[in-house]
Amino acid sequence: QVQLVESGGGLVQAGGSLRLSCAASGRTFNNYVMGWFRQAPGKEREFVGTIRRSGITYYADSVKGRFTISRDNAKNTAYLQMNSLKPEDTAVYYCAATGIFGSSDYANYDYWGPGTQVTVSS
Repeated sequence: QVQLVESGGGLVQAGGSLRLSCAASGRTFNNYVMGWFRQAPGKEREFVGTIRRSGITYYADSVKGRFTISRDNAKNTAYLQMNSLKPEDTAVYYCAATGIFGSSDYANYDYWGPGTQVTVSS
């Protein structure tokens, strides 16, 4: 089992930045590919991006160039740096863990955090 907890969400104006963290405990963090997803009210869960143990990343087109995923394996933590935020980025953001790199399908992720709310005002 891997336990994941997100933090860092909040309210920000359009054009601003936020950095989300995902702290992992339990099984070895290094063994997992970490992913970020988001879900807005009334919408399906949407893939944001993913990062391998080595640091290689893969992003959804909607966030490419604005969002950056990183990880600190020594701290068992993954990060999502969000810049140039838009009102349409408003959602609950989730981190998740999987053994599959590059998957945008949430069904392939085995472990999930409870989520953190990000609200971008216009």
